[in-house]
Amino acid sequence: MTLVQEQIEDIVTGVSISPKPEGLSAILQPGCAAAIWKRRPLSRFQTWIDGLEPDNLPKARITIPPGNVGDAVEKICDVCGTPDCAERNMLIDDASALAAIFNDILPTSHLQLRFDVVTTNACRKFHVDVVTARLVCTYRGSGTQYGLSTDGPEPIHVNTVPTGSAMLLRGKLWPEKPNSGLLHRSPPIEGTGETRLLLVLDPVTEPECSTAEVIVY
Repeated sequence: MTLVQEQIEDIVTGVSISPKPEGLSAILQPGCAAAIWKRRPLSRFQTWIDGLEPDNLPKARITIPPGNVGDAVEKICDVCGTPDCAERNMLIDDASALAAIFNDILPTSHLQLRFDVVTTNACRKFHVDVVTARLVCTYRGSGTQYGLSTDGPEPIHVNTVPTGSAMLLRGKLWPEKPNSGLLHRSPPIEGTGETRLLLVLDPVTEPECSTAEVIVY
């Protein structure tokens, strides 16, 4: 892909981290609660996405087959007024590629795709999502925070996913038990002036009839 350049991985206890997209498949290994594809965005893409007005960032949700993600993101960008340029095409191509990787690892007929624009302390409490699995990629602003907690509500040691890196997490509906104790949250940013843009992909096994509709919010 043209959006990112590879970056050497660090070792984080309890989470598989790789500089390669294939590393996300570690989520299938016993005891792996999350896998991170650690990447560093190309500087011109990051400058572009960071410089957009929040009102022009893509912000919507839609449920579609994985192969239709590229067209859907293009439509979302059109509706939200995201400027048509080479960097927008990078965003579209990257979201489409992440959906394809997700589907290769965890095949599903449909994905729910969300672009969230966050300026508050939304989802600031550490938690586990009520899904089978979820892929999250923060394109702008601080990345998702995560840590292990086995006997309390919050992790003692908190790590942050680098901006541009993709994280694939197990949810509460993952069949393997017991749960690993890995929790995550959105970083608390209210009052800082920061604006985050993140992509969220969830598998959908029984989509509703009118799923192709783009819901802008």
